[in-house]
Amino acid sequence: MKTKLQIPPLTIYNTRTRKKEEFKPVNPPYVGIYVCGPTVYSDPHLGHARAAVVFDVLRRYLTSMGYKVRFVSNITDVGHLEGDADEGEDKIQKRARLEQLEPMEIAQHYTRVYNMAMAKLNVIPPNIQPHATCHIPEQIELVKRILERGFAYVVNGSVYFDVPKYAEKYQYGVLSGRKLEELENVTRELRGVEEKRHPADFALWKKAPPTHIMKWKSPWSVGFPGWHLECTVMNAKYLGIPFDIHGGGMDLIFPHHECEIMQAVAAWDTEPVRYWMHNNLITIDGQKMSKSLGNFITIEQVFTGDHERLSKAYSPMAVRLLILQTHYRSVIDFSDSGLASAEKAYKRLIYTLKKLDTLEFQGGNVNIELEERIVKHINDFYKFMSDDLSTARAIAQLFELSSIVNQLADKGKTVREVSYEVGNLLKTQYATTLKEILGILPEEEHVDSFRLNAVLQILITIRQEARQQKNFQLADRIRDQLKEVGIVLRDTPYGTEWDIE
Repeated sequence: MKTKLQIPPLTIYNTRTRKKEEFKPVNPPYVGIYVCGPTVYSDPHLGHARAAVVFDVLRRYLTSMGYKVRFVSNITDVGHLEGDADEGEDKIQKRARLEQLEPMEIAQHYTRVYNMAMAKLNVIPPNIQPHATCHIPEQIELVKRILERGFAYVVNGSVYFDVPKYAEKYQYGVLSGRKLEELENVTRELRGVEEKRHPADFALWKKAPPTHIMKWKSPWSVGFPGWHLECTVMNAKYLGIPFDIHGGGMDLIFPHHECEIMQAVAAWDTEPVRYWMHNNLITIDGQKMSKSLGNFITIEQVFTGDHERLSKAYSPMAVRLLILQTHYRSVIDFSDSGLASAEKAYKRLIYTLKKLDTLEFQGGNVNIELEERIVKHINDFYKFMSDDLSTARAIAQLFELSSIVNQLADKGKTVREVSYEVGNLLKTQYATTLKEILGILPEEEHVDSFRLNAVLQILITIRQEARQQKNFQLADRIRDQLKEVGIVLRDTPYGTEWDIE
């Protein structure tokens, strides 16, 4: 009986080429992933949860395959205007004005809220979580480079990317499939857009009006960077060009990710990313989630049940499982009934996990056909995960194994139909696939993990403040005492990271 795991090479649907491709890293065994993070001006919603969980599982799966992953996900705290283009008020500044707070207070608060929600969903924190406002000098330098290469122009202190000039040398719309000629007749009625030479042009740097709070000095004006600029700067800085995987929601394909490509090509004459991955959007009871429709649900509302569309509170693990029971490129419908079904499914998986611990596989009357089924379901889990992260079909294999485990458990604690070798494989792989790859934990383990992460972040913050105040004795004591209990702190150029020995 062969019990060796069979893990096929990973294939990914590449939005850039519109087909599945075998994943081949730029610099194996290292893998660089960049996922667009939130604009931190309001509570995170279910759309944020879906993107975070999907790419968290991608990260976990690559790690399980032996890759060394650097995962970068940014925080947008400047430059994202209301119109998602070059018009309207900065979203964070508007929220700050309405709440009579400083913009950075708004950004800091909602960054904490977002990170807390991600921790509850058992999303591993990014290796690096860069903020747009911390990279203004680098963004200014990128604008200079694009200007020097002739792909931008200055108007009244603002700098715009010259899309028609770019299209003379490079292909436009490689990600979205849009054609430049389709935009020729677009009107320019929106305020501020009349400065552009072409409707498709987009802002690299905007001159700030007198009432604008978040602004910086630049060679062109006192102003702020365009929304698309930050991601090009930060993924190039922390992952290099080109890097492996860029992720985000399908709503970011155009204009955001299309503009990222153009900025990189204009600056460095090369596309920035090998594989573009995009998760689909979500609906609420069959309708597009929208504040205007009154069906907008935040992550915290799902956890508390404080929403008219929810009959009760649902656990973060039920939400995580619901997300993974639909392929990431398909639309997912969040509903009270769907959450209730996911909660039942979660309890069944955890029941199986715990039941497995009580079984003793001794063999003696081995059922070869049964053993082959067990090994096949385990290998099929990896087959479907390697097939463009088909989590729904992979999870179906765990339910098949759950049925087998329950049937065996009904006969008693000692199992003779399955050998120790296959039984041990079943125990270890069921736990590995469920907990480590899918990130679905028993409630008691999840609470412990969440609390550990929260406490460590508090200690890391206290230690950073101590170092800033030159209280190195306290900083070293925190580091040394954590090491005594097996928690190692590593100070990197990008912040303090921790790991368990």
